[in-house]
Amino acid sequence: MSAKRTPPFKVAGERIPLGQSRDVRLTISETYTGDKVRVPLRVIRARKPGPCIFITAAIHGDEVNGTGIIHDFLFGDAVNLKCGTLILAPVVNVFGFESHERYLPDRRDLNRSFPGTKRGGLASRIAYTLMTELVDKCDFGIDLHTAAFQRTNFPNIRADLTNPDARRLAEAFGCMMVVDGKGPLGSFRREATKRGCPTIILEAGEPWKIEPSILQIGTQGIRNVLSVLGMLDAPLLRPPFLAKVRKTQWIRATVGGILKFHVSPGDFVEDGQAIVTNYSIMGVEQSVLTSPANGIILGMATMPAVKPGEPICNIATLTSKQLQRYRMKMAQAKTDPHAQAQTDLATSMDVVVA
Repeated sequence: MSAKRTPPFKVAGERIPLGQSRDVRLTISETYTGDKVRVPLRVIRARKPGPCIFITAAIHGDEVNGTGIIHDFLFGDAVNLKCGTLILAPVVNVFGFESHERYLPDRRDLNRSFPGTKRGGLASRIAYTLMTELVDKCDFGIDLHTAAFQRTNFPNIRADLTNPDARRLAEAFGCMMVVDGKGPLGSFRREATKRGCPTIILEAGEPWKIEPSILQIGTQGIRNVLSVLGMLDAPLLRPPFLAKVRKTQWIRATVGGILKFHVSPGDFVEDGQAIVTNYSIMGVEQSVLTSPANGIILGMATMPAVKPGEPICNIATLTSKQLQRYRMKMAQAKTDPHAQAQTDLATSMDVVVA
């Protein structure tokens, strides 16, 4: 794949030659007092031209696992690019990050505001800046996310698999689950891919946390992608299996109460299997919710107290043959010492809801 951009290369108003790394600040807005609000970027350029890829985190200001992934990637093993350019943005939604909030000060969701406009509202202007300063200068993108408030996600990649380049990145990353779809209207990855910069997202873990197992998965995934693009010499680690799914469905509470889960993120489940028991506040069993299909537990609530209609568990649906095949591959990987380390990495989660 050929890169879109060759030197000179300019980001946030600064020219960065081949062979140099630089920290720059991208202005996205101003405070009430007129001070600049700027997104910190680390730009790493190899001596040889090649693909340009961005990696962004904390588009939702409370989703800091991605920030930790970029930190670990930068300060772990040395990043010696063979070719190309890497742009790292550990905190995109500076407003939300400062206030520990998911959204912008005007309560807009930045990840539903793309591609934005130059003269729109706050979210629209920030989205426009990110599209022109990052997406338009890159060939590929990785956007790092976690679950929403009071939820956790089993690590999974989301991508439009009808796009060959997005599919290639999704398969390379190394998660066991890939959810196929273009993404919600106005989302960063949907609009970036539409603009000609195939972008995938990692959904993993909880908000307001930096979880060690998620950092391992994220940093290895980035190295896998850079290796496949020919930008980095790094061993490519594969998961025990790769399940590509299109359909997911939430199980919702039928009555108010306290939950006791019988499954954890990443568990295989069968149609009709008990997922969670709902107890009254006095400890009396009220209902047992079961899986509506064969599948894998993709996401779960982390708050055990619920009201009717609240989401409890998200299941990525599989056919009976898929379920059997993936279970077999997991069992085989656990008996293979060479594959054991990657199996542990792919299945580890710091949060288990009891």
